[in-house]
Amino acid sequence: MSAGDGNTLAILYDTIRWEEKALYEAARKKGVSVENVDIKALRLRLGGQSDFKDRVVLQRSVSYFKSLHATAALEGLGAKVINPLKVAGITGNKLFAHMELEKAGVRTPKAIAAFSEEAAIQALDEFGYPAVIKPTVGSWGRMIGLLRDRDAARAVIEDREHMFPLYHIYYFEEFVKRPPRDIRAIVVGDRVVAAIYRYSGDGEWKTNMALGGRAEVCPVTEELNDICMKATRAVGGQIVGVDLMEGDDGLMVHEVNNTTEFKNTVRVTGVDIPSLMVDYALSLYKR
Repeated sequence: MSAGDGNTLAILYDTIRWEEKALYEAARKKGVSVENVDIKALRLRLGGQSDFKDRVVLQRSVSYFKSLHATAALEGLGAKVINPLKVAGITGNKLFAHMELEKAGVRTPKAIAAFSEEAAIQALDEFGYPAVIKPTVGSWGRMIGLLRDRDAARAVIEDREHMFPLYHIYYFEEFVKRPPRDIRAIVVGDRVVAAIYRYSGDGEWKTNMALGGRAEVCPVTEELNDICMKATRAVGGQIVGVDLMEGDDGLMVHEVNNTTEFKNTVRVTGVDIPSLMVDYALSLYKR
């Protein structure tokens, strides 16, 4: 793998999605030297001089663990990675992210954690039903479940006790009464550049587009921009997706995404998010 030179922009990926293609084309249209780097072929000597020193890298890997470790290695070699290691580590773990948002005073769903099967059941008895169980690490709505009562909770938790130890860390959120939609806002630098409503698909309470949801334009209000920027600053983000819900008392943040998808946001809003992301990445060469 060639590391390039000068102000070459690197796009680090493990799966080529619409987003990575769009970023590459946006850079090419601007006359920017851009290189796609497959993380599966990445080899880094962890010490000494590196061709990645002072280079800007857009981290777009889907794998949380590969993304996290590659970011650590590249930053150690002097690269400017978007987003930095701290952001990747925090946002990729729902419990970590929740605590950072709480400390920053960002309104989030109530949550509870437990670290054994029996403690999890007891915690839910105290917390109340219905509740949402989420893996601390995961995406696209996978392994998220709605627990309507103690019997449902017991069945799910007993099943997870046979899984990888990561899933023995129990993280639960309140089931927020909201419209059948949530909001995905895209932050680039110091502002929300676009946002969409994501509506649940037929018979589905989750709003993930991968599960059949649909999208509509969401106005970027002052309230939306303010809470998204507060959340972004809480995790140290540069380019992130912020997911929000409309509760009875206003907006609340339930997730901040490190390598956010934005295909549907571009499709629905018409905002050229890839171009804005490339412009932001190139601005880091001047800092």
